[in-house]
Amino acid sequence: MIERKVLLAISFLVLIALISFKTYSSSIEFVSAQIPTTGNSTTQGSLALPDLFSKVQKSVVQVTERDNSNELGSRLGSGFVYDKDGHVITNYHVVTPGTNNGNELQVTFLDGNVYPADLVGVDQFADLAVIKVKNISSDKLAPLPLANSSSLMIGESVVAIGNPFGLSGSMTQGIVSGLGRLLPSDENQDNFAGPGSSFSIPNIIQTDAAINPGNSGGPLIDTQGRVVGINTAIFSNTGVYSGVGFAIPSNTISKVATSLIQNGSYHHPYIGIIGLSLTPDLSKQIGLNQTKGFLITSITKGSPADKSGLRAGSTTTTYNGRDVEVGGDIILKIDNREVSKIDDILAYLESQKHVGDKVHFTILRDNAIKELDLILGDRPSPAKLDTSNDFSNRLPPQNDNNKNQEELYNQCVNVAGKSLCDFLFKR
Repeated sequence: MIERKVLLAISFLVLIALISFKTYSSSIEFVSAQIPTTGNSTTQGSLALPDLFSKVQKSVVQVTERDNSNELGSRLGSGFVYDKDGHVITNYHVVTPGTNNGNELQVTFLDGNVYPADLVGVDQFADLAVIKVKNISSDKLAPLPLANSSSLMIGESVVAIGNPFGLSGSMTQGIVSGLGRLLPSDENQDNFAGPGSSFSIPNIIQTDAAINPGNSGGPLIDTQGRVVGINTAIFSNTGVYSGVGFAIPSNTISKVATSLIQNGSYHHPYIGIIGLSLTPDLSKQIGLNQTKGFLITSITKGSPADKSGLRAGSTTTTYNGRDVEVGGDIILKIDNREVSKIDDILAYLESQKHVGDKVHFTILRDNAIKELDLILGDRPSPAKLDTSNDFSNRLPPQNDNNKNQEELYNQCVNVAGKSLCDFLFKR
């Protein structure tokens, strides 16, 4: 009888132990299920950083422009292999800093092999260039695929690979910290691009992945090894990384690179307007009830805007310390898409339209809504564009022209980095 009670007691204890263990295991499984994974929002197919670098390292190159007329020698940047034909994508300001056509281009792969290259085509407005590596077999080329940059989301993990300060094969990690930026630009000054250009690049990707001089032209890639952008500039007071970098989106690369390879150039749609984004303060100052839209202050003579009948400002007032022409048309919509600032117009034109396409504007003129059609032209080069009447509407007046140039250059460096601004200001 006693043995039987002992056996029952032991069985009961074993049962309690089994139940306790099962409850504890379930608790562990539940807690583990609540721990979030880190990395890209689309984690399927994502690679660990060492695997990611191994996958793309043969595709990222150093681009060198040897300037035989310059005592400083070479200019360094980065690039990535685009196809099996030997085409490499890089920045315009990496391969065309000046006007010396005798400069030699060289491409260096991570294994140390150096190849000569020819310039295939450039687009200074998108800061993109295509070069072609010579004397290389296709089996040594590993093209990087392009992702769809329009599907990017803020917070996604990205990696910048390039040659900062000439240090080849460097990799830095970060996230997409902003989308839809305009470059070069300033929050308080639309269309700022310096005297070398009066146009800006829309849809720019902002990232906190470390980007430094020498990274220009290198790829910004996602965790699957696809190019989402090409690193082009930094926001810095010193010319080196300060936590904000900018990349030209892959959708722009795809659109422009195809044309550069086929034709050597790319034609951007063009309207020919300059102005200001309306703000409550500006609207109040000039007596408008409308607080959103793009106020046209100047129109380039002979441009599509001029031919279509759009009106520029005709009355001078002072706003934020500078003279601006007010009283012009206010663009409210383009093809029924609302317009709050110039970014909305540029982003739409660059992604959806081509030279020769028709666009429909909804404008506010003399407190009345009007509709107007316009045929997009071909954007002229800065050398052919008469901006003598334009800069007074965008830049504060200065008595000392040299001082003005230096201040503009310093502002550009703060926004876009020294390398890009040296190109824009031809330094």
